Amino acid sequence: HVQLVESGGGLVQPGGSLRLSCAASGFTFSNTPLYWIRQAPEKEVEWVSQISSSGMLKKYQDSVKGRFTISRDNAKNTLYLQLNSLKFEDTAMYYCAKDLSGTVRGQGTQVTVS
Repeated sequence: HVQLVESGGGLVQPGGSLRLSCAASGFTFSNTPLYWIRQAPEKEVEWVSQISSSGMLKKYQDSVKGRFTISRDNAKNTLYLQLNSLKFEDTAMYYCAKDLSGTVRGQGTQVTVS
């Protein structure tokens, strides 16, 4: 069955950095576009970034462009999100997902900017 396991979150000061990882199994990772989504307290889930199966095509929400970088290692079945220049408003639970709506996603990793 599909498993997505995020890690790397934590408490960081504004301007700081974190690197999130998502270890995947149970599907053909190298053939699958992947997504990072997040949910802040009392807010809806929002799309953050996505990457094509090859890693060549990447897209970002406007608010994170230039600060976040999505990448993947198809040999390791792992998805990454580098978060730089973090802001208070980036505080959220971050999930990797197999689909844009987040129907298939991991348990999440908490990022707190404070």
